[in-house]
Amino acid sequence: MSLRLVYDLVQASDIPSAHAIETTCFPPDEAATLEKFQYRQTQAPDLFLGAYDVSQKKRVLIGFVCSTATASPSLTHETMSVHDPEGSSVCVHAVCVSPDHRHKGIALSLLKEYLARLERARQEGAKYERVLLITHEVMRGLYDKAGFEFLGKSDVVHGALPWYEMRRVLASVPALPSQTPSVPPGLWEALQRSSTRAPPTARLLPSYANGVDDVVAQSPSSSARTNKFDLLCPRSGCGSVILKNGVATLVERESLQLEPAGSNGTLAPLPDPPSTLQWWRVTPNAMAFENIGFSKTVLRESDSKRLKLLSCAECDLGPLGWCEEGGSEFWLPSTRVGYRA
Repeated sequence: MSLRLVYDLVQASDIPSAHAIETTCFPPDEAATLEKFQYRQTQAPDLFLGAYDVSQKKRVLIGFVCSTATASPSLTHETMSVHDPEGSSVCVHAVCVSPDHRHKGIALSLLKEYLARLERARQEGAKYERVLLITHEVMRGLYDKAGFEFLGKSDVVHGALPWYEMRRVLASVPALPSQTPSVPPGLWEALQRSSTRAPPTARLLPSYANGVDDVVAQSPSSSARTNKFDLLCPRSGCGSVILKNGVATLVERESLQLEPAGSNGTLAPLPDPPSTLQWWRVTPNAMAFENIGFSKTVLRESDSKRLKLLSCAECDLGPLGWCEEGGSEFWLPSTRVGYRA
């Protein structure tokens, strides 16, 4: 059976699994301790990304990238030992894949996803400017393919073999235009005129014979699976386009109850945590949507996180999903949206 990979931040419950993979990638004098892994996940959780295989109807960690941040433009023992939340340099400690899944391109795919996320975070105001790492000569090819430049031998001594430093400078934040572009004559009037076309019909997920497999498309450049069809408001007679095809990525993660306990909503019920669910993940900001509404901030009781619930901006049907307040990831349950087939 072929792999079905999803990328997600590594949670504390998966740290023992990540550490077990680490010990297969590095000799004992180079592998990090479990305590160091726990430190990195608690202090820099947004820099600990995992590759999960979900092909067997369960979520199995098969690889990861973990880092901390530093204000220094180069790597030393000191800069790699402590996480500086204000640091502009991301220090990669490890890119690891479990032995059964090596030589399949997973490490490169995971690393490219990691770099793409860092560049999106930079576009949204994060201070990250560069990614630094040290590697043995035998692994230079992997990082060359990911766009890293070779800086030479590192002063870091860790284990018996020499280390070499490499760097990837993240894309610059684009400058804002100096002038507001003029609006073509008649544009606002055209936008405000009511459309005479019938709204598209939203087909619901249970109507597909193979479920979610019928509404995904495999990305030609990675293992990511994106939405094959436009996502629509599921309410009959509305059909507002929420998201264009190819924008969202399918991710299997733990379910989340979006309604108060005991409520009888009109939307498909979601399973109780810790059951998992197929979600559409949308990034990097709300501008990715064609049409979406947001609730006032609500407090999630389980972990006190501040969330905003998503709804159809046309008819207010919701909640169709959620996001963390100020976050860059938006989540839509695959069962709560319609599909324009």
